[in-house]
Formats: sequence, structure tokens, C-alpha cells
Amino acid sequence: MNTTRKLRLGPLPKTESTKLTFSCPVNLKADLDRYAALHAQTYGEAVGAVALIPHMLQAFMERDRGFQRGGQKN
Repeated sequence: MNTTRKLRLGPLPKTESTKLTFSCPVNLKADLDRYAALHAQTYGEAVGAVALIPHMLQAFMERDRGFQRGGQKN
């Protein structure tokens, strides 16, 4: 594990999941692939961009104060 670099998204937890399909711009997909490669290099575990997306969205929503004030978690 590379300890000199910190990524906002840490090691991924094991979770239950459901399938969701979405479209994104080509440049965003390229950035997600680059992030996935950097994440794998940093934490020593290969992970694809698709596996990162739910964790990125969850982290974003947890830090969104307007969202947190606007409703309760299910």
C-alpha cells in the first residue's frame, strides 16, 4: 500500500448491491478509469471504475449538507 498519497475515497467496504445502469460523458469515464488505476495503486487492490461509482456517490451525498438537512436516511 502506498502511504505517501491519500485519496478522498479510501479502501472499499464489502456491501450488498443492486444493479443500476447510467450513461456518462466519455471524458468522465476516462477520469473514472484513471481514478480506479490510482486507487488500485494506492491501496494494492485492483478495482474497476464501476465498483468505485457507488462509493463516490455515497461519499458525495454524505457530505452534502443540503441533502442531509432535506430528508432522513432510509
